[in-house]
Amino acid sequence: MITVGHILASKGQEVYTISPEATVYEALRLMAHKNIGAVLVMHAGKLVGIFSERDYARSVVLKGRASRETQIKELMSQHVIIIGPDESLEACMALMTERRIRHLPVVEDGQLVGLVSIGDVVKKIISYQHDTIQDLQAYITA
Repeated sequence: MITVGHILASKGQEVYTISPEATVYEALRLMAHKNIGAVLVMHAGKLVGIFSERDYARSVVLKGRASRETQIKELMSQHVIIIGPDESLEACMALMTERRIRHLPVVEDGQLVGLVSIGDVVKKIISYQHDTIQDLQAYITA
């Protein structure tokens, strides 16, 4: 069984975070620099929110707010859905689909250990399917 932990093992556990007091502009600059679609919001070592491109589009652009003046804490999603590293890839995908989210913080024993995106999940599924096909071809031709 492939787990969320396997995804983290292959992609790494680096997570980019920002403070709730940071501006939307600072978050966007970080996201653009790191080529990521979401940033986790941390305060005093605790996960307090997540800010994504979707939050920006819906809460800044459409409402005419200023990115350089609006703080992340005003727009971040505060109800953060998390997953554990031992959860299966199928459970992760089901949670993302059901909740219509693209990024899931990975938490183990109350500590943030990584972040997986829908792209990470799809990439792992494709890799697994490719390996399975090669194994089947080798079995058939043997």
